[in-house]
Amino acid sequence: MKYFWIQLLLIVGSVSMALMFIRTWSQAKNRAWKRIAFSLFVIVNVYAVLRPTDVTWVAHQLGVGRGTDLVLYVMVLAMGFLTLNTFLRFRSLEKKITDLARTVAINEGVRHNDERLSTTTDTGTDSVKA
Repeated sequence: MKYFWIQLLLIVGSVSMALMFIRTWSQAKNRAWKRIAFSLFVIVNVYAVLRPTDVTWVAHQLGVGRGTDLVLYVMVLAMGFLTLNTFLRFRSLEKKITDLARTVAINEGVRHNDERLSTTTDTGTDSVKA
């Protein structure tokens, strides 16, 4: 009962994140493995909040001194993954935007040239103005 309020706060935070993630699944078009990983993260998070001594036991089994240190190490790895994932997503979007801009520029150039050719043909001149 000593840790009830902090446990309640942490569980409500985890469930809130899960609900926000579930609500935006169709919008974000997340891959299935990301959904599964996030769901597992929430479940493990709730379990760790309810049973902090188990986290310490797992930490000792892995050769880490305290459960809080293990949680910190896992969060550092997760942050690195999220940073890399965001970088790769931005790079992919930049490539798509560049390809789109090139396609639009080419189509506009073709359309502009077609208009100039039809204008010079209608006036009866054989030369195309530059």
